[in-house]
Amino acid sequence: MQTRRSFLGAAALGLFAFPIAARAQGFETAKIIVGFPPGGTTDVMGRKLADKLRGAYARSVIVENRPGAGGQLGVTALRDSPADGSTLLLTPSSMLTIYPHTFKTLQYKLEDVAPVSLAMYTPHVLSVGPAVPDSVKTLKEFFAWAKANPDKAAYGSPGAGSMPHLIGVLLTKAGGADLRHAAYRGSAPGIQDLLGGQIASFLGPAGDVIAHSKAGKVRVLGVSGKERDAFLPAVPTMREQGFAIALREWYAFFMPAKASADAVQRASAALQQAIAQADVAEFGRQFGMEMQSSSPRQLADVLKADAAEWSGLARETGFTADS
Repeated sequence: MQTRRSFLGAAALGLFAFPIAARAQGFETAKIIVGFPPGGTTDVMGRKLADKLRGAYARSVIVENRPGAGGQLGVTALRDSPADGSTLLLTPSSMLTIYPHTFKTLQYKLEDVAPVSLAMYTPHVLSVGPAVPDSVKTLKEFFAWAKANPDKAAYGSPGAGSMPHLIGVLLTKAGGADLRHAAYRGSAPGIQDLLGGQIASFLGPAGDVIAHSKAGKVRVLGVSGKERDAFLPAVPTMREQGFAIALREWYAFFMPAKASADAVQRASAALQQAIAQADVAEFGRQFGMEMQSSSPRQLADVLKADAAEWSGLARETGFTADS
């Protein structure tokens, strides 16, 4: 089974390099912007799909990490990139569907991006590390511990104003404990603090903790989706544990808004072909991802509907990036 470490190591050694003699049908070089540090789910899946696009879409396809502001810098980097089809952004939905309603000001707007294709879906999970006693095995037990230990009661997320942050706010209100929120520059640094005991819990994509859970380094207490995660079948959903939460996040590819319809369609076709490959689906499952592509129009419809829904939820809950 290919692990996150072995995949990244192979990429670093150039084992996925496209043969020199081959001739790509498109760009000499294309890049996929990821608004998070190396090692997280978005980065790893971006590198896997870059491998699949190499040769078919461009001779060379690289991943460019632009971490910062909870993924916002990735979106602004795309907005300012050439609109010739050589630059794509792979991003979770939060940056485009939730952030416009949770931040007072943003450096970008929905009109700055052109939808290309869906890529994958994932639930988020609440995990605890060595800072929390081994006896804590459920969400209710965690909140009981948090009430008894207010100085240690905190949770991290990949970014302020994101879906994991919102899930944390909803859980905190329902659980009746005052959990402090710590926003990280993506999941990778937050997971490191979780493993080191610097923070009690972390909310983020399931794929970021599956390997650590199997190794016994963290305990996953709840899954945010409607159903249990296939790679964490013993972990009940949050809804099963009495919390009215049933959310999962989609990830998708975008181009700068000024990209031509032909450029968008060509990239979408290449991505749909890549995402449909059996080894990509299997690789995604290892990281808790359900792979699913779409046409640009389908993604545009999903984006519009979700942005409208999150606008209503933000008003109803009063949730902001400062919550």
